[in-house]
Amino acid sequence: MKKIITLLFVATFVFTSCEGPEGPPGPPGYDGAVAEFFETTVNFNSANEFSQLIPIPDNIEISDFDVLQVYLLWGQDNNGNDIWRALPQTRQLDQGDLIYNFDYTIANVNLFLRADFDLNTLLPGDTQNQVFRIAIIPSYQAKNMDLSNMDQVMKAANIKSIQKLN
Repeated sequence: MKKIITLLFVATFVFTSCEGPEGPPGPPGYDGAVAEFFETTVNFNSANEFSQLIPIPDNIEISDFDVLQVYLLWGQDNNGNDIWRALPQTRQLDQGDLIYNFDYTIANVNLFLRADFDLNTLLPGDTQNQVFRIAIIPSYQAKNMDLSNMDQVMKAANIKSIQKLN
């Protein structure tokens, strides 16, 4: 009989719900945001002061907490695969060092060239039809990525297509 009473007491204690004040709200959850890419082709020249302002497309949202990274199409390997390099990127030319760089706001990206020589001496291959891919990555994704490697960023963010602006 003692065993039955003890069993009933334990069962009552275990299955009785407790009431009390509601606890504080938990941290915000995943909002469904994912990294996004878009691509643009730029011609640098003295008329645009070797700088091009690229508006962020209206269909892409960016917040103050997102990470923005720009990649330059550097060339192709022996198999015809594109080689992308993260900016800033420096080329060592006969005239001196040429730097491809960027800055950004939540409205646009400024792509620009800087050098320790007169940019007007550059050959068209260094200034014309330069292809850039711009990645906007939520900070919670970016903290686990190697942002210097565009292919790894695209794979980690599950990017299947890239919006082309021009």
